[in-house]
Amino acid sequence: MNPLAFVCSENMVLGNQLLNRLQDLGYRAQAVGDPRQLLSLARTIKPFLIVTDLTSRQGDLLAIIKELREDESTRHIPVLGVTNQTNRQFHADAVSAGATLVAMESGILAQLPQLLDQALALD
Repeated sequence: MNPLAFVCSENMVLGNQLLNRLQDLGYRAQAVGDPRQLLSLARTIKPFLIVTDLTSRQGDLLAIIKELREDESTRHIPVLGVTNQTNRQFHADAVSAGATLVAMESGILAQLPQLLDQALALD
């Protein structure tokens, strides 16, 4: 069975593109529409990887990532954060919260295989 990746993004276009690209790379990809459900779903379903857009109107993604890291049952799951923010402090804050890697939205699809290799090698 192929590894499961969660994709959490309120941006429908980006979310669908990530789902399709992950499937092309051999993952089973599942959309998580509400970031507030990410922790409970990760505890229950145990994905191999989480790819999340760090911009959300529904929840504080950095706080959610921090919760994932603090929970013994989910702390091992690599989290690839995606953003369109060029602010270096925001990137640093995401990593401090527990994101394994932070990537720019503009290059995520083209660089996804390499980013996944890096994210999975770091844990």
